[in-house]
Amino acid sequence: MYHIWLQSSKNALHAELRQCDEEGTDISALRARFDELLGAENEDDAWRARADELLDEVSELSASAEAEGSEPSELRPIRALRPASRWKTPRPLPGRDVVSDHILGAWQGRCAGCLLGKPFEGWRKEQIEGFCAETGQWPLRGFVSAGAATDDMSERYPISDRPFIDRVDHMVSDDDTNYTAAGLLIYERHGRVFTPGNVAEFWMQYLPVLHVCTAERAAYRNFVCGVDPPRSARLRNPYREWIGAQIRADFWGYVCPGDPATAAEFAWRDASISHVKNGVYGEMWVAAMLAAAAVEGDLRAVVEAGLGEIPRGSRLASEVREVVALADGGAGPDELMARVHARWDEGVGHDWCHTISNASIVAAALLTCGGDFARAVTTAVAPGFDTDCNGATVGSIMGMLLGASILPPEWARPLNDRLSTDIRGANEVRITDMAIRTVNLALS
Repeated sequence: MYHIWLQSSKNALHAELRQCDEEGTDISALRARFDELLGAENEDDAWRARADELLDEVSELSASAEAEGSEPSELRPIRALRPASRWKTPRPLPGRDVVSDHILGAWQGRCAGCLLGKPFEGWRKEQIEGFCAETGQWPLRGFVSAGAATDDMSERYPISDRPFIDRVDHMVSDDDTNYTAAGLLIYERHGRVFTPGNVAEFWMQYLPVLHVCTAERAAYRNFVCGVDPPRSARLRNPYREWIGAQIRADFWGYVCPGDPATAAEFAWRDASISHVKNGVYGEMWVAAMLAAAAVEGDLRAVVEAGLGEIPRGSRLASEVREVVALADGGAGPDELMARVHARWDEGVGHDWCHTISNASIVAAALLTCGGDFARAVTTAVAPGFDTDCNGATVGSIMGMLLGASILPPEWARPLNDRLSTDIRGANEVRITDMAIRTVNLALS
């Protein structure tokens, strides 16, 4: 049976309409066909065949629009549009012990931030605040327990089978950490010369298709059907600027400490198999920030290092720079998160899972945390949107910046140095082992 997640749907068509509007693709000649399909009663095989044909035509229009715009997806034109003030050369690294401490901190921070946000994945801001307030855990200060929930609350909040901290004893499997582990395994196999094709091949060999989501699932389907990167990122892929690539950034930053430009290039190779434009830039931005955080203790400088590797006029860069300007002007996390909610509707899948909406949350959390790990990750999770993704990204950057020796023990201890993944052959790994292997690659 061909799984419903691999088929075109009305939700995909709605997402495509939003995507085309935001990227400036003129689909006026196709609009009547969109309306007809969205108004149909049934999504049967004939309907899906027509939807696939329509999405194929849109992919060609989108590619043409991109060629005429200021948001390229290819590496060379991306680099040509970077700001002149970017971090241009790698910085010297401290000793091996210090680098090791920072990389272990990044692995631990990513796992901890992801585990904080994972129970709330898909919840809205009001649900998170309501549940935590009713259980005496608001405002967020640390991992959340479900132990105080009453039967009545269980009916009002989707808490069944959620990995609250009193239900787990390690970092459970999650796509946010699957890709970090995958990056390590890909790099161990192919080194610095790995290609987008190597990434696609690894997914098909080691990562089950139903354990990838949105843009990744669309790209995976394309690989299986013989569509190679970079076309795999665009064909029948309405999610091509969603957050999936941004959550795959971390290992590429880990393996390039002090070198944001190379980290961003590695991230581009990874992102280009499933994303375009701002979807690609999100991964490049995060990877560059992580590379910078290994040697830079100022979070504003870290954010700027990331912005230095993406087109200065892109939508992502513009939104993040607005967050930077507001934070520079004294805006606190509440004001910045209210701005995100005013700009994006968390009740709409496209907004909830988009790269830019979630990148704004990441930037706001980093710029207002005062260097405090707990404040950073809880600020990233509390406003909703993609909670586990944002908690993981912010935790990763803060862990890299602080190092494991400074990371508060209450965040690392509950992980018990264990990480589960959905990757064949690496279902149970030690976080410390992953960090040691990363250091060996980074310093080789």
